[in-house]
Amino acid sequence: MMLAASIVLLVFAALPALLYARNIRLFRPPPLPTDDWQVPAISVLIPARNEEASIREAVESVLQSTDVRLEVIVLDDHSTDRTASIVEELRSRDLRVRLESAEMLPAGWCGKQFACFQLARLASHDTFTFLDADVRLEPTALARMIAFQRTSGAALVSGFPRQQTGTMLEKLVIPLMHWLLLGFLPFDRMRVDLRPGLGAGCGQWFLTTRTAYEQSGGHAAIRDSLHDGVKLPRAYRRAGLKTDLCDVTDLARCRMYASATQVWNGLAKNAHEGLGAPKLLPFMTVLLGGGHILPWLLTPVALTADPIAAVVLGTACAVSILPRLNAALRYRQSWLGAALHPLGVMCLLMIQWYALARRLIGKPVGWKGRPVPATS
Repeated sequence: MMLAASIVLLVFAALPALLYARNIRLFRPPPLPTDDWQVPAISVLIPARNEEASIREAVESVLQSTDVRLEVIVLDDHSTDRTASIVEELRSRDLRVRLESAEMLPAGWCGKQFACFQLARLASHDTFTFLDADVRLEPTALARMIAFQRTSGAALVSGFPRQQTGTMLEKLVIPLMHWLLLGFLPFDRMRVDLRPGLGAGCGQWFLTTRTAYEQSGGHAAIRDSLHDGVKLPRAYRRAGLKTDLCDVTDLARCRMYASATQVWNGLAKNAHEGLGAPKLLPFMTVLLGGGHILPWLLTPVALTADPIAAVVLGTACAVSILPRLNAALRYRQSWLGAALHPLGVMCLLMIQWYALARRLIGKPVGWKGRPVPATS
């Protein structure tokens, strides 16, 4: 009985590991601009709500961009801190910077989606990119992302920046973004099959064209969503448009959250639209718990009860952690977080179930002082 159960757990651990091994060949950095590169114009659109700690460095990194002609539009979304004054100071030194003020949030909209919707209407150029205020770009990042969008033939592309972590919960959970993406999304099918369910992206950095944005409905199509990383690519795909994503570890960096509390609430706020969806979460709990937590707990028991099962379980442990160690090397992630992979998976599942419980009692997790869904 223990041997049979151990084999099942090994299969649970092996499935994402095999797909990860296949995907890392396909998840590549964006190409360099070609020799015949014509300098493109691009609007960099940054929604900002109480971002005084981040906005200066974000804008300054964009202004260092090479091989592009750009404008930077920051939408101050009713900030109560110094966000607007910092951007105004930057605008006084560089006329490529624009500061705009957000309209009042309508009922039925979530804050970021409405901010991005307004930014798209404010953009002067037909190519624009949505960038979170906590993302920092390298000088060649914009040009290479435009080159990727052109060579991929995708209407919407997104980049996965290097995720910087500080607190222990960040180290445990944030790097799982890459692991879940590469372990559960078949990249080869994603690039030839336009089904919405195969759509994925990183909400920290999207790039698109005005024509494609309008055809898909853009952020208006996902107005009540908190998870644009999943929902925006699926909106494009429902409109018959291709989406793609690339590795920008060496071109962009981001620290999403600065404390354990922010990590917990930040991941819980949109859990119901991703891993924590009510129909998906029980299945993923069995798959992730069975493949990435139970083998580590059962191996010591099996050493005395069933040595053959112990070997199978030990193999499951190795198969489980190898992709995380590879990701730590490739994507410059925390080695401590990778070594504590089972604990990270456990924390991630706890956050998802917490978020689901909050929704079931009618108290979903909000963000930045706003309820979900938005109310006027």
